[in-house]
Amino acid sequence: MNHATGATSAAPSTSTLQSDLAARRVKYHEADVVVVGAGVFGCAVANTLANQGRSVILLERWMKEPNRIVGELLQPGGYKSLQRLGLEHCVEEIDAITNVGMDVIWYGRDMAMKYPYPDEGRRPPTQSTSLPTNGHASRPTSSKAKHDEKEPIRPKGRSFHHGRFIMQLRRTCMRNPNITIFETEAVATVKGEDSPEIQGVQTRTTNPATGQKEADCFFGQLTIIADGYASKFRKEYIGRAPVVRSKFYALELIDCALPHTGYGHVVIGEKTLCLLYQIGTHETRALVNVPEKLPEAAPAAGGVRGYLANVVLPQLPPSIQPSFHAALAKDDKIPPSMPNSWLPPTKQGAHPGLVLLGDAMNMRHPLTGGGMTVALNDAVLLSEELSRAKVPDLGDYKAVRQAMARLHARRKPLTAIINVLAQALYSLFAADDANLAALQRGCFAYFEMGWSADPMGFLGGLIPRPLLLAYHFFTVAFVAIWLDWKDIGLWKVPLLLWRAVSIFWTASVTFLPVMWEELTC
Repeated sequence: MNHATGATSAAPSTSTLQSDLAARRVKYHEADVVVVGAGVFGCAVANTLANQGRSVILLERWMKEPNRIVGELLQPGGYKSLQRLGLEHCVEEIDAITNVGMDVIWYGRDMAMKYPYPDEGRRPPTQSTSLPTNGHASRPTSSKAKHDEKEPIRPKGRSFHHGRFIMQLRRTCMRNPNITIFETEAVATVKGEDSPEIQGVQTRTTNPATGQKEADCFFGQLTIIADGYASKFRKEYIGRAPVVRSKFYALELIDCALPHTGYGHVVIGEKTLCLLYQIGTHETRALVNVPEKLPEAAPAAGGVRGYLANVVLPQLPPSIQPSFHAALAKDDKIPPSMPNSWLPPTKQGAHPGLVLLGDAMNMRHPLTGGGMTVALNDAVLLSEELSRAKVPDLGDYKAVRQAMARLHARRKPLTAIINVLAQALYSLFAADDANLAALQRGCFAYFEMGWSADPMGFLGGLIPRPLLLAYHFFTVAFVAIWLDWKDIGLWKVPLLLWRAVSIFWTASVTFLPVMWEELTC
């Protein structure tokens, strides 16, 4: 029994071939490509492959609007990939907010930084002040800052309700004559009897008449698994589990007075790390990091709600506190949460007929909002490497394997930046020892010194240069060492040398293993 929710009949202008392929998808569940998961990556890659003339089946277990607390911040690099995919209309008419930069609030000191122009070098800081008590920071007064405000070509990101964005992507796929969407739950792959090739997926489809789930199968020359962070297929086909060190607990703030309109905000304080960004005209998302086994969030201390009320709330800017308190007082439930995961990438192509991509294959801490940028960049690269000019027949497993090798190499410069930056900044911003706290202070001082253009370019997914990221990170380490020396006193040479080695060692073990994993995997 068919339970399709996409375009299954030929429009008057649809070719006979398209009609035949659509009928085959519906009747026989056969296509060139089967995509499992209609999330950001799944929809993007299904649509772009379909635009190349491939016949595509898109499978999704739940076609209702999802309600997720991450996947709401799209950095400028991700928006550029969305444009390259012809999907920029998906952030229209969903009350999306334009973002121009990031504001870091470090123990009450405020540093607002914009995404850089292309090839922008060192620039004076946009703003560095003590945070005003009324939540309205003074505007930049320099002529250069005023020029920056009016510059139309400066990169910009978008933030929005995740579910609204996903539904726009899905509606685009529904309108594509080369895609048929089925609401069904993928449970296993279909394997050849006498060969290792993956021929498709087994699913369970709910019969609307009985409410019972019935076995089903879908077949394709290539199966793309994009079933997200909780992938059912990761263990079998990648064999490694994500590393989880903390969770983000989420609140939706109503009419929150953020210190800077059009900026994401990171608030760093004692035992506090909070990310805030506007997702609608009236709504602001607050994500509070809660490390595993945090004593301040233990049941004896009032649990997560007690931690939010007693530790986090007092350290937020005064303008944010009323809406944060109101969101927390709305009910007595524990706020929704998501694990903050790190999963290094795995080269694809080892399993003929199948690839895993998206969060099923690679994840990073969501602090920097880089997940969708990686996903959309991967969709662009995959569509190029699987184009008909390079891979005419998706059943040619050797050609597909070579395409995946090229994809893996091409994605590294950008994804290594985003993934390493996310993990390194989380370690610094959630500092849990003296050396990391010193590096945290050095990082903020580095921004105050005016070295924000490249770091903001990394954050925005605009600069794919891993070695440049390493240069900036270790320069931050030397700034941290210098500030530490000033505190101790330059005459205490043995202690200074010990502290310098200790801080530099911490910087090395924070940054280098993650970068090595990203570049050598």
